[in-house]
Amino acid sequence: MTRFISLNHFLTTLLFLTTFIAAAQDVSYEDGKSYILGGLDVTGLQSYNEQTVKTYTGLRVGQPITLPGEQISEVIKKLWGLELFSEIDIFITNIEENTVFLELNIIERPTLTNVTFYGVKKGKVEGLIKDTDLKKGKKITESLISNSKNYITNKYRKQGYLNADVTIATSKDTTDTNTQKMVVNVNKGDKVKIRDIIFEGNEQLSDKKLRKALKNTKKKKLGRFWKKSKYIQDDYEEDLGLLVDKFAENGYRDARVLSDSIIKVDENNIDLKIKVEEGDKYYFGNIDFVGNTVYTDRQLNRVLGIKKGDTYNGVLLRERIADNSKPDPSDVTSLYQNNGYLFSTINPVEISAANDTIDFEIRIIEGKETFLDHVTVSGNDKTNDHVIYRELRTRPGQKYNKADIIRTIRELGQLGFFDAEQITPDVLNANPNEGTVDLAWNLVESGSSQIELQGGYGGGGFIGTLGLSFSNFSIQNLFNGEKYKPVPMGDGQTFALRLQASQTFRVYSLNFAEPWLGGKKPVRFNLSMSRTQQFAASFENNGDINVSKDRQFSITGITAGLAKRVQWPDDFFTISHSLSYQLYDFRNYNIGLFNFGNGKANSLAYTFGISRSSQGPSRIFPTSGSTFELSGKFTPPWSLFSDKDFRSLKNESEELEDLKNAQGGQLSTADQNRLSELDQDRFRLLEYYKVKFKGDWYSTLVDKLVLRSNAELGFLGSYNSAVGNVPFERFYVGGDGLGNFTLDGRDVVQLRGYENQSITPYSEGSNTPDGAVIYNKFSLELRYPLTLKPSASIYGLAFLEGGNAFNNFQEFNPFELKRSAGVGLRIFMPAFGLLGIDFGYGFDEDLRPQSIGQGASGWQTHFIIGQQF
Repeated sequence: MTRFISLNHFLTTLLFLTTFIAAAQDVSYEDGKSYILGGLDVTGLQSYNEQTVKTYTGLRVGQPITLPGEQISEVIKKLWGLELFSEIDIFITNIEENTVFLELNIIERPTLTNVTFYGVKKGKVEGLIKDTDLKKGKKITESLISNSKNYITNKYRKQGYLNADVTIATSKDTTDTNTQKMVVNVNKGDKVKIRDIIFEGNEQLSDKKLRKALKNTKKKKLGRFWKKSKYIQDDYEEDLGLLVDKFAENGYRDARVLSDSIIKVDENNIDLKIKVEEGDKYYFGNIDFVGNTVYTDRQLNRVLGIKKGDTYNGVLLRERIADNSKPDPSDVTSLYQNNGYLFSTINPVEISAANDTIDFEIRIIEGKETFLDHVTVSGNDKTNDHVIYRELRTRPGQKYNKADIIRTIRELGQLGFFDAEQITPDVLNANPNEGTVDLAWNLVESGSSQIELQGGYGGGGFIGTLGLSFSNFSIQNLFNGEKYKPVPMGDGQTFALRLQASQTFRVYSLNFAEPWLGGKKPVRFNLSMSRTQQFAASFENNGDINVSKDRQFSITGITAGLAKRVQWPDDFFTISHSLSYQLYDFRNYNIGLFNFGNGKANSLAYTFGISRSSQGPSRIFPTSGSTFELSGKFTPPWSLFSDKDFRSLKNESEELEDLKNAQGGQLSTADQNRLSELDQDRFRLLEYYKVKFKGDWYSTLVDKLVLRSNAELGFLGSYNSAVGNVPFERFYVGGDGLGNFTLDGRDVVQLRGYENQSITPYSEGSNTPDGAVIYNKFSLELRYPLTLKPSASIYGLAFLEGGNAFNNFQEFNPFELKRSAGVGLRIFMPAFGLLGIDFGYGFDEDLRPQSIGQGASGWQTHFIIGQQF
């Protein structure tokens, strides 16, 4: 009878096995005896091929083998590393002289066929399976079960379920060989809240100030909704470090946390008890700079901003040396890095601490001046290289400049072609000895084309818009079929086509823009053409709209403009010029602001604008910077070059208007024709000037919470009081800000909490607004992002707004505001643009005749579709 001996045990109990084999087989051999492998059998396999396992072991019949020896140990170690087997044994089945025969006996780990979760919402199961890798076909190991249990438990504890408990059980699956099913039971329990945070040992800093220093660990408090009071261990441990920083900010350099403990109040509530030691209060003494040659002590002291005698503030000192919390801080490290000294190091060292005063040396190793060697761009599959390179402020051969890198991140983000959240260059091949470094811009392209589907109510009914906008267009490849993706793209040009219609109007517009005319300088060329038709409409008693297409007016316009980025006062400024022409054609149609229903009016205008835009880094969700626009639009003062007596025309027109009012709105045919002729003479060539200002400021308050501040002002004036204000180019305030559908130069101004155009003056007896000649508006908006992924950027907002519109400058009062407040949500998807909804409450009555005396506007819902941000 042949005896089997496991070499696993043989390696650890050699003497016993040798004696056992010798007695059983009458064979004896010494430790480490050499043999020839006569055969290897693999047993116990259920799903794997025997030859595959033999090949993986590396053992071949006929090869020398030492027993015991490293070869067998390595085979066992190699097989264990696969994590496919729960037991591995090697047996000696026979020894013939110097030939040995082995058997490899394996017990395979079971395969997972199905996993079932209990205590978890169905929508969360797929995510947990992905995170824990509990997929069908996975080998079930102790580590897989343990890691899955720990991951799920910690996941819920991080969400505030401190008592979360997870159990995992397996059972045999009889439908297949060596397979098992798994059941995961999750008992989250209730969220554990922090009832109180108790401090001991603090005498100089109050409990309130210390609790405020804990950024993410808050106790329960009525009315707190921004920071929740759930206990999360990782956040708590991080906050203990912030607690020490709070002491350091107030001069207590030696402060420390002696102990902290959790006191269980009940199943859902705990107290945190933190014992601290403050130590003595310190002050800054002498601060000397050592090793600086590029900058003087005076220059460095100006940046450091700390004087002898100031209360010691370790956090401030650290930030003034190197502030890693901001992309473009004003610190000493950035001062050097913005001037080419990438390899500089700045270390503050305490050299003495006498009594309560600490003297410092700021030790500086400036290193070698650094230059950019290679600058590469990757990830732009659609966008041509030259579009990116012309925006780069980091060029080979230039000095390394951190500020230029930050500015380039902003410029690339503002293009809208790339995911702004992932624009970060890699610093490669840094060579301190040579003073060179490479930059690699790895970009992730996002959608730059949009299908605009816009809807809203206005102009007598539902307004529908279908538009195509390509913001990375290439007109030079228009006839190159190979460049269509699905349209010719890559040169950074803009091409937009919009069709808009309702029962009462139709609009067609075409726009093309080249941001770098000539390809060498940032000179933007813009050309747009448009045509709109407005039809007469009346409302029936049942609410239906009766549209007469025989009575209409049309506007045909063309605009060409140039805008150049300038270097003074800084290179965020742009100066723009444009020339526009509009033809207004009336056919048996009277809009109420003048008295001719048949005829033409012409508008030739020049617009000059100054703007500054430093907002960024993303154009969708800016977190810093500002943008403002100041523009003036001017027509020639035609009345100065005309021999017409406009005063006489206006006086005669006013006399006929008075007669018309006295006769109940009726005039004889002759008088009506004369009135029409008078206004036709006055407005055949439109003359006006229009000044507008708009400013937006973005500030990050805390974490990702951003405050947007906005101020706007617009004024429409006339050169000649005898001519008066033109009936076009006016301001319509109120509502969602949509509805620039007539293209008559009007500005539709958003003021949430009120119906569309309801904060706009009305003529006596009219149910349609005339448009204002002056308006102002102010708003504050808090924004917080829910996600900023390339596929969809989503953020919530809360706003306060106030604004108003007036008939003339004499009535204008900037403090007489129609106020509102509310909340909203925005979703930006590359294919469809900006979508959103706002719920606003208007605190005042609007200007519509039917609203006078009715009180507050109340709650209004506004849908934002396709509006610019």
